[in-house]
Amino acid sequence: MIVLRPTVAGHPRVMWLRPNRALSRRGLRRLIGGLAALALTTAWLGAWQGNVFAPVFALVECFVLAFALGAAWRAGSRGERIVIGPDTLEVRTMPGHRSRRFQSYWVRVLLAPGNGRHRLLLRSHGDELEIGAFLGEEERVELSTKLMVLLSEVTGQTRR
Repeated sequence: MIVLRPTVAGHPRVMWLRPNRALSRRGLRRLIGGLAALALTTAWLGAWQGNVFAPVFALVECFVLAFALGAAWRAGSRGERIVIGPDTLEVRTMPGHRSRRFQSYWVRVLLAPGNGRHRLLLRSHGDELEIGAFLGEEERVELSTKLMVLLSEVTGQTRR
């Protein structure tokens, strides 16, 4: 998901990149609870018919499932914040808060093929950074176009 913040005169332009997330924390808890209830109900029916180990395996399955879904949900909280000013373009990675800066005039936006998908790269003075790796293919193409337009507006140069 690409979110371009409205601009205020005299302030840099800010763009947020986030992966698409379908569930809220509450929705995740409900999903895990529903799946656990279904697995435990099936396990108790199996135990009632003589499979005494079914509830134990169902409990293990519930914990592993909750852990895996929670890890996948937490991975959806990552993102990137791109600040485009007249002098610098800054990319801040969330949640690690790592930051990389480029000079706005010299940065180039490239879509490079690699491993069956296009990689969106920012390149300047031999330094290279991939952004939007968690976005879909169409979103990366859209982002490259938006970045080129914003950079040309900020620096006052024509991009190709």
